[in-house]
Amino acid sequence: RGAAFMAPWLGPPVQKPWLKQKQPYYQAQHWQQSYPFQVQRRPPPSVSPAFQVDGNARYQGTVTFYHKWKGYGFIDLAQKGLIPNDRLFVHWRNIQSEDRFPFLVKDLEVEFGLLKWRDNWNKSLLTLRARDVTLVGGMGVAMQDEVDAQEKVFVGGQHLRYTGTLKFFTPRAGFGYVVMDQGYDVDPSVPSELRVETAEVNAGGKHPMFMENLAVEFGIYKTPKGGYKVYNMTLPGGHPLTQDALENRIAMGGEGYRGEIAIWNWRQGWGFIRVDPSMPLPARVLLKLAQQQDAARLRGKTISDEKMLYFRHTDCLTGFTPNRGSQVSFQLYVDDKGAGACEVQDIAF
Repeated sequence: RGAAFMAPWLGPPVQKPWLKQKQPYYQAQHWQQSYPFQVQRRPPPSVSPAFQVDGNARYQGTVTFYHKWKGYGFIDLAQKGLIPNDRLFVHWRNIQSEDRFPFLVKDLEVEFGLLKWRDNWNKSLLTLRARDVTLVGGMGVAMQDEVDAQEKVFVGGQHLRYTGTLKFFTPRAGFGYVVMDQGYDVDPSVPSELRVETAEVNAGGKHPMFMENLAVEFGIYKTPKGGYKVYNMTLPGGHPLTQDALENRIAMGGEGYRGEIAIWNWRQGWGFIRVDPSMPLPARVLLKLAQQQDAARLRGKTISDEKMLYFRHTDCLTGFTPNRGSQVSFQLYVDDKGAGACEVQDIAF
């Protein structure tokens, strides 16, 4: 960067606050403990169903708390009196960032919109969250590289890349293992098989999916205890490990579709949507569905002739919790495995 370049976060009152602090371990104020082994949750501030949210409006505020590894925090609004308590919950999925593990830090000034949210603990409560969180001015939040340079010790340098094979990565467990290709001149203490954790899976700012037997590229860093782990794992060439890239997903675009969630496996996070019979599907999607059903029958599955589209929890828009029988709208996609639904949301919400 040239000397004349100045990032929008530089300047009073705080310059790069993420380089001046350690992430707090836990400080949430909406939990209270009334018994040594039982934690009770205080209901979050709610709004009435009549509360109007301007989908195009942008607001500014300051991050007052953020727990990186839990993936949430709070923002105090600069415009007072707009929402209850002038404080807004923010989840990592709503941060606009190309960091492999999107996060915010205390005292960072940000810009955002508002999102209505059905509280998962009490479905009768309608709350507010921050959405599309950026730096003031609209730039994406990008702090990961600078934080890493301050806190990590790298094998060969922060930007030196190695290649290998990802044996597996399980998002539910939060880790996996990579076997490094032979031929690299590294210290003998560096093992050929390295652990990779969720925070070092570069999924383009999204939640990583299950993966196995995949060619990858990565760096290596040394832990405070003297071990070695994978750093910033990507596809070869530095491409993020996104669902679209791994499954060759192609969004069909065009008009939205409607249907009903016929099957929802909440434990594993997948389901099927029964398409509204009045809405004809494109020929390409019908062909993919037929191929998908034929493949399932060859595996011994009993398949109906109904037009059912597969979707995952990650295919749902933020704020929507899938349930069997829910009436939904969605977009279509095709990939190597067939066809499915994405951008799934509640019609009535």
